[in-house]
Amino acid sequence: MVFFNKSADLKRVSCPSGFHLLYFFLMLLCLIKNTLAVVPVRVGVVLDMNTNVGKMGMASMNIALEDFYAANPQFQTRLVLSSRDSNGDVISAAAEVVDLLRNVKVEAIIGPFTSMEAYFVIHLGQKAHVPIISFTATSPSLTSIQSSYFFRTVQSDSDQVSTISAIVEAFGWREVGLVYVDNEFGQGIVPFLAEALEENDVTIAYRSTIPSSATSDQIAAELYKLMSMHTRVFIVHMANPLGSSFFMEVNRLGMMSKDYAWIITDALTNPLNSMNPNVLECMEGVLGVRPYVPRTPKLEQFQEHYKKQLVLNNGTSELTIFGLWAYDTITAVAIAAENVVESIKNATFLMPNTSSDITDLDKFGVSSAGSDLIRALSNTSFQGLAGSFRFIAQELQSPPYEVVNVVGPGVRVVGYWTGKDGIVKELNTTKTPVSTSDSKFKSILWPGDRNSPPKGWVLPVNEKKLRVLVPVKDGFSEFVDVSWNSDNSTKVQGFCIDVFDAVIKALPYGVPYEYIPYATENRTTAGTYDDMVYQVYLKNYDAFVGDLTIIANRSKFVDFTLPFTESGVSMLVPYINNNDKAWLFLTPLTWQLWLTTFCSFVTIGIVIWILEHKERDTEFRGSLRHQAGMIMWYSFSTMVFSQREIIRNNFARIIMIFWFFVVLILTQSYTANLASLLTVQQLTPSITDIQTLIKTNAQVGYQEGSFVLGFLLNKNFSSSRMLVYKSPEELNELFAKGSIAAAFDELPYIKLFLSKYCSQYTMTGPIYKTDGFGFVFPTGSPLVSDISKAVLNVIESDIMFQIEKRWLGDSSSCPSNPFSPSNNSLGLESFMGLFAIVGVIAAAFVLVHIGFFLYRERDLLRNANDTVWGRMTGLCQKFIEGYRSTPESTPVLAQGRSGTSNAGSSGRSMGVVVPIDESTREPEAQEEMENLPDPQGHAQVIELVSEGGRLLNN
Repeated sequence: MVFFNKSADLKRVSCPSGFHLLYFFLMLLCLIKNTLAVVPVRVGVVLDMNTNVGKMGMASMNIALEDFYAANPQFQTRLVLSSRDSNGDVISAAAEVVDLLRNVKVEAIIGPFTSMEAYFVIHLGQKAHVPIISFTATSPSLTSIQSSYFFRTVQSDSDQVSTISAIVEAFGWREVGLVYVDNEFGQGIVPFLAEALEENDVTIAYRSTIPSSATSDQIAAELYKLMSMHTRVFIVHMANPLGSSFFMEVNRLGMMSKDYAWIITDALTNPLNSMNPNVLECMEGVLGVRPYVPRTPKLEQFQEHYKKQLVLNNGTSELTIFGLWAYDTITAVAIAAENVVESIKNATFLMPNTSSDITDLDKFGVSSAGSDLIRALSNTSFQGLAGSFRFIAQELQSPPYEVVNVVGPGVRVVGYWTGKDGIVKELNTTKTPVSTSDSKFKSILWPGDRNSPPKGWVLPVNEKKLRVLVPVKDGFSEFVDVSWNSDNSTKVQGFCIDVFDAVIKALPYGVPYEYIPYATENRTTAGTYDDMVYQVYLKNYDAFVGDLTIIANRSKFVDFTLPFTESGVSMLVPYINNNDKAWLFLTPLTWQLWLTTFCSFVTIGIVIWILEHKERDTEFRGSLRHQAGMIMWYSFSTMVFSQREIIRNNFARIIMIFWFFVVLILTQSYTANLASLLTVQQLTPSITDIQTLIKTNAQVGYQEGSFVLGFLLNKNFSSSRMLVYKSPEELNELFAKGSIAAAFDELPYIKLFLSKYCSQYTMTGPIYKTDGFGFVFPTGSPLVSDISKAVLNVIESDIMFQIEKRWLGDSSSCPSNPFSPSNNSLGLESFMGLFAIVGVIAAAFVLVHIGFFLYRERDLLRNANDTVWGRMTGLCQKFIEGYRSTPESTPVLAQGRSGTSNAGSSGRSMGVVVPIDESTREPEAQEEMENLPDPQGHAQVIELVSEGGRLLNN
């Protein structure tokens, strides 16, 4: 027993060697205990150790094991790696895997190196129930094997196709060429890339395959083929060192010039930092894509560790993303193994039933821990060096992608791609990816030291000019006119030719071209327009320019530009003169307005009668026949303001003020419109609708070679009732002879015809829509998009107006007839507001007047001795009778006749007042008395006169 005191002297006299011995003994016991508790997990590694990726991967995995178990010393499992060299050969790789399964009895295999090697090895792993985990095999076709024992810890080539397609779309390229290595790795990406490009309406114009062991001469021969094409955007999918050799030849042949654009997949982009500077110099201006790797402290520590190992081992393998994937792969396997430690402890390899004829492929057993291990791998997730590590259907989840530009001796990131936002300039990893400006990319250096992107195509070097096909026409030569000179050269001109020339000039680049007439040796047309379209479809010509209408059937074979003319088919008919029409005076107003005006006159008369007939000394009193006559007379006399009746009711006066204004507007409008109809020649279409032609079985005309023939047949016109014409002159002759009642043609032809014969014919009926004239190019031609944009620029400028005026005439000099009844009669809608105002005012005043009347006669309404019907009848009689008085006898003043009586010496005749019995009065006298303006007032006067007569007689 050794005692330790706190004093320094006692410590010096103690026995430190005994303490150290005890400590060493205890640590040794712990080490032995831990060593006995460790569960080894045998893992095979099959790589091509002669490549930089193989060496880098092996070094990264060793570092990963050190880092992982240093951070997790408590784990019971320890991975034990057994490496094998495949030498880049499929058979060697398979043999090494068989050896690992049969002799080493590994629980998992990391590898193989290439996609070709992986095909066979995956089947071996499936048979042995041993997980095959590859961080280098990228071919998407491996997924089709659908093995539950195959895991890929590298991004599949199919993950990057959306990024590449987005780049192509961003620069507006419509055609690309695809160059790839001729093996399983190269071919695997093709269907996925083609599908992604097709979604953005981009076609693969050419596919070039390069043998995996191609020489410089073989590469050059394939590049010469690419130079002969018009496409200048190429996507390259191959690995190093073939990629380096390829771009050395590209640069040597001058294909890194200003017209080219090169996009490389991550197979070449990932190792760019480790490439020879001479190769990078040849690749300046190339765009590449690669998975985005976030910068983390853990990644920086690993890079430092890797550099130290590289120095210690005198290695030359620069670190790339494959090293990060190798590191993360070992980490994932270590975590999964620890999670199934019990299964690993009790793991066995069940050998198959032996027989004398079994092969080496049947001499390995089936791992009992395999199923548990693949489940643990599928559920493993962590933050690795290359980013988030998580399996989705045994594939590593797709990260964002970087778009890099090869500049000088290195690369520069110019953009990013995410599945959510597409191409963006900056990537904010804490939020959503955003773009800091309208441009999707940072500045890019393109081949040829250009800062602007190439247009993506040029004329092929083996062709001097575009071969533009033009028709030879017998009529309507204003659109296309081909003539031959004495030296057998041709002169092509016309409306369509001038438009095409203007469009080519509007392009931002020059395009040489020549017109080639589609003619026979006799200088006549060699076929129909459909034949010419078919020639372009066969690519015997590069384009077709002429008066060709865009229709659906033709667009199945060729591509059309945007139309450069008006669209539609319409009917052309002759004018007829309508000046001798007997009922022309009714034409200025529509029948609706005539009817409304008549009803308004009657209504106003009734309203004035309602307001006036109860007044004293009014003309609206008397018998019912007299009152009805006054209603009609008074209202209609307002048209000429000839009424002599005095209006006493203030409500009626207000209404008449508004009504006089309405009558004034109506009469003035009618007078002006009638005057124009009588002084201007009236020309109307002889036929206004297509159904009339069909019902009458009339003959119609159409232009020779036009698709209008099919249009008419679809409208149920009989082919026997159709006549063909070739020129405007022939059409005019057909109309003049009465051979046709109407002609059908497209709007440009009708416009040309009317510019010559506008005083005799007119376009009528509906316009049946078509797409107008367009230029024709072969399907997929890169010119279509640019020329369509140029067509819009020409149409919107004054150039188009000048071209139309030159060839089709000035339409403003021959206006269409504006005086036809269909567009000249005044309608009810023009006066609806006036009628509404008068109607509202009249209705309001009538209601107020009736309200006053009911108030005055309220005693009659309250008469309880009478029935409701009786009271209502009494009110109506009271309202209609007004103030009319009917006394039993009324004295009248009889005019004395000359010589019957004398009064004094004055010699004047005296009137004699005599009483008249009502029963003996003549009916005419009775009616005349009733028609007096104020019977009660006159009765009073007559009574006074009668009283005076009696006094004189007395």
